[in-house]
Amino acid sequence: MVQYISTRGPGDPQSFQHVLMSGMAPDGGLYIPETWPQVDPSMLVTLAGRPYAEIVWQMLHAFAGDDLTPAELQAVTRDAYALGNFDHAAAAPLVQIGPDLWLLELFHGPTLSFKDYALQVVGRMFDRMLQRSGQRMTVVGATSGDTGSAAIEACRGSRHIDIFILHPKGRTSEVQRRQMTGVGAPNVFNIALDGTFDDCQAIVKALFADQALREKYNLSAVNSINWARIVGQMAYYIAASVALGAPDRPVSFTVPTGNFGNVYAAWAARRMGLPLGQLTIASNRNDILTRFFDNGVMKVEKVTPSLSPSMDIQVSSNFERYLCELLGRDHAAVRRLMENFAARGSFTLPPDLHSMAQRDFRSHRCSDEETLETMRACHAETGVLIDPHTAVGLHAAKALKTGSGPSVVLACAHPAKFPDAVKKATGLAPPVPPRLAAVMTKAEHMIVLPNDVERVKSFVRANAKA
Repeated sequence: MVQYISTRGPGDPQSFQHVLMSGMAPDGGLYIPETWPQVDPSMLVTLAGRPYAEIVWQMLHAFAGDDLTPAELQAVTRDAYALGNFDHAAAAPLVQIGPDLWLLELFHGPTLSFKDYALQVVGRMFDRMLQRSGQRMTVVGATSGDTGSAAIEACRGSRHIDIFILHPKGRTSEVQRRQMTGVGAPNVFNIALDGTFDDCQAIVKALFADQALREKYNLSAVNSINWARIVGQMAYYIAASVALGAPDRPVSFTVPTGNFGNVYAAWAARRMGLPLGQLTIASNRNDILTRFFDNGVMKVEKVTPSLSPSMDIQVSSNFERYLCELLGRDHAAVRRLMENFAARGSFTLPPDLHSMAQRDFRSHRCSDEETLETMRACHAETGVLIDPHTAVGLHAAKALKTGSGPSVVLACAHPAKFPDAVKKATGLAPPVPPRLAAVMTKAEHMIVLPNDVERVKSFVRANAKA
C-alpha cells in the first residue's frame, strides 16, 4: 500500500486518508508518495475506449490503497463524472485541430474548467470520510480564478465542511468571480483579498503553519498542494494517451500553467510508467517557470495582470514536489532551498540539475498580443473558439513543434468564461452555456479583507463551525 512523506521530511509515512484530509504536511512541505506505483503497459491497452470514470478509478485505487474500498471509489467516480454533472459523455474529449494536433477539452464539468476533473472527486471523498468519522472540516484555498469556483461547487451544501476561498480582488474575470460569489450556501465563504494570488497563497500557507488553528478547526486544502488533486489530474493524461495510441507511441502534451500542478501531474503519470513524449510548459507574461527552465534561476518578479489571469502567478507551489525528485529526495536540501526562496525570492540550481530539468520539460512564454493572435488564428483556421489560457498553450505547441507523433494542448477553460478576450480576438461572443448564464444573474456573497493574515484568521475563527 502506498504511503506518503513530506518533501521536507520525510518524517513518519502517512496514509492516503491522512494526506487527503490534511492537505499540507505539518513541516510546511508537500506530500509525495514514498514509492511510486507503476503502470503495466498491458493495462494501458485495456483502458483504451473505457469510460473516463473507470480510468480515474484505476488511478485512485493505485494511490488510495484500502482507505476507500474499490466499491466506494467506483461509486465516487461514477457519481462525479455522470452526465448531468459533466455535459459530455467522454468527460474529457479530444478535438483534432491540425495534423497530429489535438485539443483536450477539460471544460465540461460544473464550473467549465479543468479544476472540476479532480475536485468533483476530492469533494466526494471528503464527504465519505467525514461522515464515517463524524468529524467536521474547514477547507481553505487560494484561487487565481478557477480553483475557487470548482472547490466551492465540490463542497457547497456539505453538512461536514465549511469552505473559505481567497481570491485577489479585481484580478479574476467577472465570470470567474461570479461563479464563486454567486453561491449563497451557508457553508461557503468568499474572501476578496487586497493583493495578488501569491498573497492569497501565502496566507493559506500561513494558516496551515499555525498548528493551533489547524488542529482546532481541522483545516484541509483544495489547492493542488493536496496530493489527491494531483492524482485526479493524472487520469486525463492517461485517457488522452491511450486514445491516441499509447503505449505503442508516445503522446506529447503542452500545458498552460502557473502553479505547476497540472504539468506536474503529467510528469507524475510519466513517473508511473506512462510513455509520454515531450512535456511543454506554456507561460504568459508572468513567466517564472519559463525563465527557470531557460536559465536555472527561480526568481520572483512582480505579478502583472494578463488576459490569462489563472496563470498570473510568481510562486509555483507544486514545483517543490518536482524539486524534491530532482534533488534525489534530499529532504534537507529541499528545505534549505525553499526556506531561502521564501526569504530571498530566488534560488539557483547547479548546472547539472538544471540540465536534468530541461530534459524533463520544455518551456515557452506568450504575450497578450500573441494570445489574441492565436485565438484569432485558431478560429479562422478551424472554426474553434478557445479561451486565453488555451491560446497560451497552443502558441507554445506551435512555436516548439519538433519531431512527429500526436501532440495535445490542454484546453483548460470554456471560452465563455472569458467573453471579452474572445470577442476582442475574433469579433465573436462565445455561446454561453446555460449553467454559466444562470450564475451571472445571482446576488454576490463575499467579504473584502486586507492583505493581513491575522484579519483572515479572525474571519475563519468567527465563521468556521469545526
